[in-house]
Amino acid sequence: MNCASTFASVNWPSVLAATAAAFAIGGLWYSPFLFGNAWAAELKLSKRKIKNSNLFVIFGSAFILTWIGAVVLDLLIGTEATLLSGLLAGLFVGAAFIATSFGVNFVFSRKSFKLFLIDAGYFVVCYSVMGAILGLW
Repeated sequence: MNCASTFASVNWPSVLAATAAAFAIGGLWYSPFLFGNAWAAELKLSKRKIKNSNLFVIFGSAFILTWIGAVVLDLLIGTEATLLSGLLAGLFVGAAFIATSFGVNFVFSRKSFKLFLIDAGYFVVCYSVMGAILGLW
């Protein structure tokens, strides 16, 4: 595999758009309007603890990791992708790889099924949308 030619096929603007979309979804998903309060309660995170966190490190790290996921998803779906094939690829990655990996981790760490549904659900939706954006672009 020639890494230079592999990464030359990445559609960088669509990767950035997919990453931004994932952040927008995450902002809504983990907000008090949807699952933020339930998520914080399941993790026993107080508003004070959340407020005193280093948000620059948390959001900066999350952005970089999401961007890496979008780059790899773009490589997986290829240059001939469509909205539907991108959506399905993202759905399959989110459900078959990410959610199942979360599930194994949650079972062994004895985290709640509710927390699993919140976190895994986010990634299934997120990767589906990222795949759709990457396929459409």
